[in-house]
Amino acid sequence: MTDSMAELLQKDMECEGLLECFHGLKELDKQVFRMLVEASKPLTVDDIAERVDRERSTAYRAVQRLLQAGFIQKEQVNYDQGGYYHVYRPTDPSKITDDMQRMLNDWYAQMGQLIQEFEDKYGHHGPQQPPTEA
Repeated sequence: MTDSMAELLQKDMECEGLLECFHGLKELDKQVFRMLVEASKPLTVDDIAERVDRERSTAYRAVQRLLQAGFIQKEQVNYDQGGYYHVYRPTDPSKITDDMQRMLNDWYAQMGQLIQEFEDKYGHHGPQQPPTEA
């Protein structure tokens, strides 16, 4: 069950909690992201799968979620004899934080609008008076 906003605000939040809150990333996604940040060079999906001890298809799905969230970038590496493969590297942290800030600002504006709609709908009626008998 999803926590209410009040419950979320009472919890101690960690940096990785942002990845889950903002983008719904799973534990494996966070593990793959940390691994890519710590890697000395870009990695292939096969490299990632081996390092996280998961099937290639499972690692690929984590990579796709991270790509979609903008946390990593895909680069094509060409073979001299033809063909290519892809490697993945983390996105610049300042771009990630800018995107999260923009997302938070959008969310804040939407919540403000919903609060105003609530006020407009329920706030100007005053207390309900029981009907009077004639």
